[in-house]
Amino acid sequence: MPVLTCSTRFAGHRIRVAVADEHPLLLFGLVEDLRQRADICVVGSATNSATLMELLKRHAVVSVYAMAGGAHGDGLMLFDLLRKRYPHIKLIALTSINHADTVRALLAVGAHGVVNKADAMDHVVAALHAACSGERYLSPRTAAVIHRPAAATRVLSARELEVVRMFVSGLTITEIAERLRRSKQTVSAQKRSAMRKLGLLNDADLIRYGMDGELAALGYNTLRETPPVYLDLRCCA
Repeated sequence: MPVLTCSTRFAGHRIRVAVADEHPLLLFGLVEDLRQRADICVVGSATNSATLMELLKRHAVVSVYAMAGGAHGDGLMLFDLLRKRYPHIKLIALTSINHADTVRALLAVGAHGVVNKADAMDHVVAALHAACSGERYLSPRTAAVIHRPAAATRVLSARELEVVRMFVSGLTITEIAERLRRSKQTVSAQKRSAMRKLGLLNDADLIRYGMDGELAALGYNTLRETPPVYLDLRCCA
């Protein structure tokens, strides 16, 4: 995949970036690397979604690299909230997920780029520039995943995928309904719909599907929250 750069309308401007992740060491490494880039200005960092929201209130950011659990959720829920509350912000997801449905769901809820953690750091920078130019960016490994021959089954909707990933992470239907603020009947219907689309007959098959695609790594866990890493960015002078 070619490296995308900022369009000429951003010439002479620095990309203002807010970085968020629940893992301190990963957060530190990302911030330090980005601060070495002459065309990027890191305005702050956060270890949870509540701190991230406060950070975005105080700074005019062009992009955000977001992750984290907290009062405003994580994963697909956080991306959807950021897109609705800050429509001008560009969002980049950094993740280890190698599942095409997950990548499509991230794009559907507002991610302007998805970078695989196994790809070079330069692809994060390329994603920032692409997002600020109004383009979407997929790092090489992400592009390889999403461009694999499509399966015979239909792609899951973002809501169905969210239910599946939380179920695979160990949450019950009641717990999922509480987290997503949906009725238990709605969550059950979305789970059944996902299983029908995937051609799965029972919960064991659904769990195996989720574990094979590493869906549990995208969000909630019954013992702790281990959300993916996301990036929220905005371009400015």
